[in-house]
Amino acid sequence: QVQLVESGGGSVQPGGSLRLSCAASGRIFSINVMGWYRQAPGKERELVADITSSGMSNYLDSVKGRFTISRDNAKNTVYLQMNSLKPEDTAVYYCRVRDVVASFVRYPEVWGQGTLVTVSS
Repeated sequence: QVQLVESGGGSVQPGGSLRLSCAASGRIFSINVMGWYRQAPGKERELVADITSSGMSNYLDSVKGRFTISRDNAKNTVYLQMNSLKPEDTAVYYCRVRDVVASFVRYPEVWGQGTLVTVSS
């Protein structure tokens, strides 16, 4: 079984920074895509950024230039460095991994439990 543990959420003033981490546990052989989604109150969940095992990344237009996604394949961990945060970045941020092979089982996707990011003065 694969589990995701997220950390790093919290409250910050506009213009501030936060770094989210998501560590995958289990007898993992490989993870294809690791990413972060967010869901603000009353809104649909949206992709913030994701990154493949080879390092190709993809970003939501509104976070380009402010957020940076990275991963440590040896630690099965993905990070999201969030700078110049804005009130509209306030949301629950979820980690999602796709195409995971663990204990000879392939998991199409696994979601984390979410971590709250609040940007407010």
